[in-house]
Amino acid sequence: MQTIVLATANARYIHTSFGLRYLKANLHELAPITEIIEFSINEQPVDIAEAILARNPAIVGLGIYIWNQDILERVARILRQLRPDLPIVLGGPEVICAEDLPPIAEHASYIVSGEAEVAFYLLCIDLLAGTAPDQKFIDAALPDLATIAQPYSLYSDEDIAHRVIYIEASRGCPHGCEFCLSGRAGKVRRFSEAVVLAALADLWERGVRRFKFVDRALHLGITAAILDFFIARMADKPFVHFEAILGCLPTLLFEKIRQFPVGSLQLEVGVQTLDPTIAARIGRGKTSSEILVDLRQLKTETAAHLHADLVVGLPGETLSSFAAGFDALLAAAPDEIQVGILKRLRGAAISRHDQEWHMHYSASPPYEILQTKDIDFQLMQRLKRFSRYFDMVVNSGRFKAATPLIWKDQSPFYAFLNFSDWLYAQVNRTFAIAPTKLADFLVRYLVEEKGLDEAIAITAVNPAHKQTRSSAKKTATPQRQQRHNA
Repeated sequence: MQTIVLATANARYIHTSFGLRYLKANLHELAPITEIIEFSINEQPVDIAEAILARNPAIVGLGIYIWNQDILERVARILRQLRPDLPIVLGGPEVICAEDLPPIAEHASYIVSGEAEVAFYLLCIDLLAGTAPDQKFIDAALPDLATIAQPYSLYSDEDIAHRVIYIEASRGCPHGCEFCLSGRAGKVRRFSEAVVLAALADLWERGVRRFKFVDRALHLGITAAILDFFIARMADKPFVHFEAILGCLPTLLFEKIRQFPVGSLQLEVGVQTLDPTIAARIGRGKTSSEILVDLRQLKTETAAHLHADLVVGLPGETLSSFAAGFDALLAAAPDEIQVGILKRLRGAAISRHDQEWHMHYSASPPYEILQTKDIDFQLMQRLKRFSRYFDMVVNSGRFKAATPLIWKDQSPFYAFLNFSDWLYAQVNRTFAIAPTKLADFLVRYLVEEKGLDEAIAITAVNPAHKQTRSSAKKTATPQRQQRHNA
């Protein structure tokens, strides 16, 4: 029997491939002969190739992302060696631009760029009929969202019990941020509210209590009725994640957000930069004052867990301008500040600044910035360590009482950078540091470097609200958010 295998390598087991499920849902009469196989990036390429070939596929589709391009390139090379005639079709963000393709493209028979539900189906029809399309690179037209089949029934019981369940109410983004690909299509399209509500109701009946919406901004496709769906079910303690662009949040949605109790809602806020000159340079439309006003209002008037993103390495960003933005953002008191390192996504317009601002990126995924005109390589390395340690110490919620002592009466950014430099000098790594060991180092730093009384430091560092595995299972709220809420 002819079969179609759709495969990818997720960053972690807990993740699910939303894109592959959309493809299978829209293969229509070919869906019964189609199998989705998900791997993780920690598996061996030869084992992944073996599992794919064991299905004796007539077509293989691979979902290519920034985190799995390397491992799937090796998988594709093996498939090409062993089955030279096997059609290998690539899709995903890493192969969206014909002029900027990764090495895996050499092993591909076809590449489908963009939203591929319709284009991949038509390609499979041709291939199974023995008709080979003329072009290797297929630039898929945007599908009509009213006509594509929904993928939610393809979440298995195991997915629902153990993995992240993704959902969407809209596609596209109206903003033109040059480091991102979301606005590439140039317009926002929305799924029918009735379709989204039906999907939510079905997933809820199957036991889903943790939902992650992938919409690029809360105000684009999330309606009051969708928020009301969750508000009406708060007795069962759901947890919902949305992305939000501040400065344009409708009053009605804000009023709905107020009704979410503690531990039920996370908003990921893409701040990226608070420097107006840099924001304008990279196509960010909202001013720092608008962002901070909305952020403070969300913090003071709602119970939402606020996760704010700030990017290191944007063209024209200096150490002092980043420090000023970081301190201003911290003063608005989001629960987490994710300090991200700028990445050069394939096809993103950020590359137009390379020459003027001396932007140098790693040639290997995830293509992080190495240095710029204003931040040299050594300083960039320090900032990467800052990012990692801030996540471990502050964002984790393990040391809520102790972290303000690191920057008391100082610039939080420069104070934590000093701590970051000190910690790296002690451990010489940014990974595999147990929380108990990290607590010991934090006590030492507060006593030896900040002059704090040892008893006070120990009391402040001691995580008074540890969450056990058994207690975490009683709610859909992730453990990190539980620690922040304790």
